[in-house]
Amino acid sequence: MAFDLGHIWASMGVLGKSIAAVLLVMAIACAGVTVERLLALAKSSRESRRFAGKAGPLLNDWNLEGLLKACEEHKASALARLFQPIVTRYVNASSGNLSAVEMARNESERTLESLGTDLRRGLSVLASVGSVAPFVGLLGTIVGIIGAFQGIASTGSGGLGAVSAGISEALIETAFGLMVAIPAVLLFNWLTGKINAVELTLNRSAGELLDEIENNHGRESQETVSQAAA
Repeated sequence: MAFDLGHIWASMGVLGKSIAAVLLVMAIACAGVTVERLLALAKSSRESRRFAGKAGPLLNDWNLEGLLKACEEHKASALARLFQPIVTRYVNASSGNLSAVEMARNESERTLESLGTDLRRGLSVLASVGSVAPFVGLLGTIVGIIGAFQGIASTGSGGLGAVSAGISEALIETAFGLMVAIPAVLLFNWLTGKINAVELTLNRSAGELLDEIENNHGRESQETVSQAAA
């Protein structure tokens, strides 16, 4: 009997083929999540660099209106999506028990949590596949072994020809499960590292923005001053 993939697939039962199909769907889902996250992180990084180039001078001039406009122009940037709600909360803060600076600080914590959740979107798929795929492959192994025993029962012989199809199916399912799980775990760890680095940068940037807000608290925005002078 030739142990080629086509022959093994043809000899599989419905349950074995279903398990292989589930593993294939898992592999496609992992690839889709990885590509989507890489594209999103690359676009956010590119837009954040452009936004940072505009935001620095605007903060130095204390031009909050201009900063908010820059945030609107770079919505794909995680940095812009961090700055916008913080500055908006500070600008629109009304008198109350909390000062405008304290409200901006609280808003920064909420925004960082929200951005962290968004950055990790889809990683649960990789984590789930990495932990579940070996067990799905093991299930396929058990199904293949059952098929091998059925071959023995139907032929009344324990020769290689009676069990080879079932054993081949079992080994293929096991290998397929590991081939799906191992890359999923590696990709999950790699993307988690990249996202942790982005979150560290966002936390540092939020701290610097809050320092600027506290240092310039009470100072009118330069654009407002320019409009008043005009």
